[in-house]
Amino acid sequence: MDAKLVNPIIDAFMDVMPQMGFPMPKRQRIYLRDRNVISQGVTLKVGFVKQMQGNVVYNMTADTARYIASTMMLGVPVTKFNELAQSALREMSNMLTARAATRYSEMGFDVDITTPELVINEDHTIKISDAQFLTVEMDIGGHKVDIALAIDREL
Repeated sequence: MDAKLVNPIIDAFMDVMPQMGFPMPKRQRIYLRDRNVISQGVTLKVGFVKQMQGNVVYNMTADTARYIASTMMLGVPVTKFNELAQSALREMSNMLTARAATRYSEMGFDVDITTPELVINEDHTIKISDAQFLTVEMDIGGHKVDIALAIDREL
């Protein structure tokens, strides 16, 4: 996978999260992984289709997911992942991935995104690639979100 393909994902996170009321995110580190993401508690997987084939996974602890859902719901406390909290998390992943898809489009790729898949389960294994993929650690207000990006095919 071409490392330049990770920039639209990072840029989307840096642009969109502050617009939703979060502090300015900080990129921590980027590293390679093989095939699978191990859930930290809450994961959202969104696929890329058309000219780009692959997946992006937003992986976080349950505490971070509650913080994100609460912030998106204007401070309403989130103690369990009811339908409203789950909807907020899915909407975040939609907004971030759609912004990245727009950037990919500006790079000349015809790309669409799939409906987000939400998994609430610690230590759940999610296969996102047949090869290595990049993971970017992002910090928002002391909460860590790992963003895994696996582009399996560029036409």
